[in-house]
Amino acid sequence: MSSLRPASVCDTTPLQRFESQSSSGEEPSSPTAASIVAAAAAAAAAASAASTSNSHQLQLQLQHQHPLQQQEQLHNNNNNINDNVKVDLQLPPFVGVTADAMRLANGHSANGAKQRRRGTAQIFGRVAVDVSLLFCLGFTMFGLSLYVEPHKRGFFCNDLSLRHPYKESTIRSWMLYLMCVLLPVAMILLVEFYRAQDWSRHHNQPGSGYYLCHMELPHWAVDSYRMISTLFFGLAVEQMTTDLAKYTIGRLRPHFFTLCKPMLLDGTTCADYVNEGRYIEEYTCTAKDISVKQFKNMHLSFPSGHSSFVFFSMIYLAIYLQRRVNCSRLRMLRHLLQFLLVMFAWYTALTRVSDYKHHWSDVLAGSAIGIVYAFLVTSNFW
Repeated sequence: MSSLRPASVCDTTPLQRFESQSSSGEEPSSPTAASIVAAAAAAAAAASAASTSNSHQLQLQLQHQHPLQQQEQLHNNNNNINDNVKVDLQLPPFVGVTADAMRLANGHSANGAKQRRRGTAQIFGRVAVDVSLLFCLGFTMFGLSLYVEPHKRGFFCNDLSLRHPYKESTIRSWMLYLMCVLLPVAMILLVEFYRAQDWSRHHNQPGSGYYLCHMELPHWAVDSYRMISTLFFGLAVEQMTTDLAKYTIGRLRPHFFTLCKPMLLDGTTCADYVNEGRYIEEYTCTAKDISVKQFKNMHLSFPSGHSSFVFFSMIYLAIYLQRRVNCSRLRMLRHLLQFLLVMFAWYTALTRVSDYKHHWSDVLAGSAIGIVYAFLVTSNFW
């Protein structure tokens, strides 16, 4: 009865099961590493059994032969084994597919590593170029303010525009840097992060292609760096333009007489009648509490540095919001922020006149410089 029992699946080798499935027209099961190893082991066992049987038959033949004949028989048998004994192992077709998949995976892995190295080199190269440019501009401005003296411009003793009182600035320098540097940076980071989160909820966002320490940088970080580096570059070039005009022209500030109290080389002052309407070029400041920095700063009225700085930053940020915040439900909020930014720039410029730090024409020229550079550096936003 046992001889009539169908062979169990467990009684057949994996190779036999695959051949039976192929002959019956059934689709083979999905390839696994275990099936491949089992097929290879079965083939090796069959080859080992055949080799053992041939060796046993050879020993029986050699027992009845002469020793010389035994050696010749052994030599011929070894040659026959080397020439004729072959293991015809027909592995399933998925073995080649698996090998191709492994080679393809290895290729993708190598390409990924190469892409990461290229992306890291690109971002480091770009950052190095940007930092070098900003360093050169900053070093030039620092050397200009430290070693270059502004043009010493003369004055008329009866010039009433130079007789205003001295006042402290309404918008201090730290307030200006806070509003024109830190606020734009924080707002750019917030907007770019929001845009990335909103996009990822509706689309599959591809990688940025830039890597840092084998980690791919997100798109919002790359875009934020691009916007912030453009902001810093624009601030540097507009400030360079403003300082160049300041040191070249050397216009006196409205509080010049109050802070300097000039005295002519002949010992007379502008209070003397003989000097009325006279243009003075050689003089000395008699004020005891004036410092070298204040004396130098008195000749840097045109154009207004505060006005060019604040107008560039605020207009740049307003254009950035117009370009990047294009969500319809945030339209009114975007316009409100743009209005507040422009109003802050306008108020800062007005205080430079009311604080007697600049003439109105100084503020106008400085504002124009900031606005022009803001539109120039944001021209690629459109």
